[in-house]
Amino acid sequence: MKLALAQLNLTVGDIAGNAARLLAAAHEAHAAGAALLLTPEMSICGYPAEDLVLRQDFTAACEAAVKKLAADAPPELALIVGYPERGDGGLFNAAALIRGGKVEAVYRKHHLPNYSVFDEQRVFDRGDAPCVFVCGGVKFGLNICGDIWEEGPATRAMQAGADWLLVPNASPYHLNKERERLAVARARLAEAGLPIIYANLVGGQDELVFDGASFAINADGDVVAQCPAWQAGLFYLDIEGGICSGPQHVLPDEDAAVYDALVLAVRDYFGKNGFKGVHLGLSGGIDSALTLAIAVDALGADKVHAVMMPSDYTAGISVEDSRDMVKRLGVRYSEIAIKPIFDTFVAQLAGEFAGLAADTAEENLQARTRGTLLMALSNKFGTLVLTTGNKSEMAVGYATLYGDMAGGFGVLKDVAKTRVYRLANYRNRSSQVIPQRIIDRPPSAELRPDQTDQDSLPPYDVLDAILTAYVERDLSARDIVAQGFDAATVKKVIRLVDLAEYKRRQAPPGPRITPRNFGKDRRYPITSKYRPDLA
Repeated sequence: MKLALAQLNLTVGDIAGNAARLLAAAHEAHAAGAALLLTPEMSICGYPAEDLVLRQDFTAACEAAVKKLAADAPPELALIVGYPERGDGGLFNAAALIRGGKVEAVYRKHHLPNYSVFDEQRVFDRGDAPCVFVCGGVKFGLNICGDIWEEGPATRAMQAGADWLLVPNASPYHLNKERERLAVARARLAEAGLPIIYANLVGGQDELVFDGASFAINADGDVVAQCPAWQAGLFYLDIEGGICSGPQHVLPDEDAAVYDALVLAVRDYFGKNGFKGVHLGLSGGIDSALTLAIAVDALGADKVHAVMMPSDYTAGISVEDSRDMVKRLGVRYSEIAIKPIFDTFVAQLAGEFAGLAADTAEENLQARTRGTLLMALSNKFGTLVLTTGNKSEMAVGYATLYGDMAGGFGVLKDVAKTRVYRLANYRNRSSQVIPQRIIDRPPSAELRPDQTDQDSLPPYDVLDAILTAYVERDLSARDIVAQGFDAATVKKVIRLVDLAEYKRRQAPPGPRITPRNFGKDRRYPITSKYRPDLA
């Protein structure tokens, strides 16, 4: 038999649009001779729909769309569609088997993830019954996403007579996630003895980005089908008994995957929210340069407007490099000097600041002047402002509220500074869009004479290693020092991270590419007296 696997880019809440995509996929699969079409988790409403599923009108609209899809889909095709189901006094993350013009069976997800970015126990009730059906002479069992991350549901499918396990997913990307999925699938194979077909969502949804990369493993644990990452489409597998064959795409390496994730995240956040274009501040530094390259790759040069806003402390080469880069990319470019505005601010505050030396207040006024200008352009032209700060800066508060943090989407919010350089070099391997001098220069905020980031921060390779240990791995200060880091440096970095929580809470969303981003992954109180002890 031929099975179609739909790797779709769906939008949360676009019930009619998602249903139309599913119906088109059903007709295409049927025309290609497929007997079964497997679609991702929650494919009717998109994932994660969060508290939308608590609304009676929302779930009613989803169930109506499922029934209409059943009536309109080719009756000979078996179609697996995910949706929020109300029934038996509960609300379930469910998958419907549609065939013959009706909903033939419904499977309810057993294990509801409640960690990292997931809050399913908050909104859904657990199912506990297996679902096995026959198609093309093959007995298929269903599990939904998180079900295969725990023991039990796969075994129940096997005990109910399944020969193969179908797994609709909405599994968000982070670094090396594809290895984790494969390891989990092989663990379930070892548990229940069922070969697995794993269908994943693709696309950006707020801070999450889904990479697709669907696959199938046979009874020996071999990957017998591998769909591409970051690409929507229908992919066909042939199943005969216990033997499966299908496409064999090569997945991208780490830097390519991260870059693709950021491009797709920007494209979908922009497109799904209906913006007309983007503005970003171009400083001549590495972060804004990489953000500009990603924006152009995501949206095209015609949708991007870069703005250089020089001050008295902006180096001449920063302006030169910015002009060079926009010529290479062909984007619209403006220069708006901030000195007149900044001088007016300083003059107006002179009475309040009398007798006080210039300090970070004046430095931050420059950043806030730039933020005000970018937001004015956004309001006037209906554009999205892309912020350019990276994860390392967000971690230690090396950013200005209502200044460089002002905007709608933080493209590099989960990208450490050391990885920013890796991605810049990766992008330049395909075409030299970022001037080499931007990559080679010491990073600087250019808010005072001869300033560099390392005036205030440890070298980025040291800083990022400490941040990975403290933020992403939750290691104690003592454990980090035991790895060979200077105790005073560790103490300083941890103090900066803890004090910057109030800033991060006010930052725009940005794409998650690590297992622990500053967002749903890491929820720390702003008001807290706890400080890790080095003693």
